[in-house]
Amino acid sequence: MSEASVRAFFAVQAPDVAIIDQGVSTATVIEAAAALGVEPARIAKTLSLRVGETVVLVCARGDARLSNGKAKAALGAKPRMLGAHEVEEITGHPVGGVCPFGLASALPVYCDVSLQAFDTVFPAAGSRTASVELTPDRLAALTGAQWIDICTLPEIVE
Repeated sequence: MSEASVRAFFAVQAPDVAIIDQGVSTATVIEAAAALGVEPARIAKTLSLRVGETVVLVCARGDARLSNGKAKAALGAKPRMLGAHEVEEITGHPVGGVCPFGLASALPVYCDVSLQAFDTVFPAAGSRTASVELTPDRLAALTGAQWIDICTLPEIVE
């Protein structure tokens, strides 16, 4: 799985999308932003959550934080983050490379409205060094994601 399954996904679903392999770690939002030369907010992090008995993926901007209250209201229960071993087993991607493409299991995908602030965003591409650049709407369309509002943004201090 991992990057190979993501490459296979894009070969069929969106052959015009290039996988960007930086050759350095993009496993965290800060590392990805530095490697790609963009602000951390433009990194589309993928959160792996258990909501009741269901595992879901949520793509959100890099500086957003999951709001338990908003998530419970939107998803029907308080979400819990999956453990690293469980993440890789269910998604087929290692922590730091998790993305909603080329998944090992069919999972519901959600995109947080926080992504809509940008023309393009950079989700991971199945490995700790790879990503892609997409518009938020294309990210949602390619993954069949629903738009939801479950994150909060950092306060701007002047």
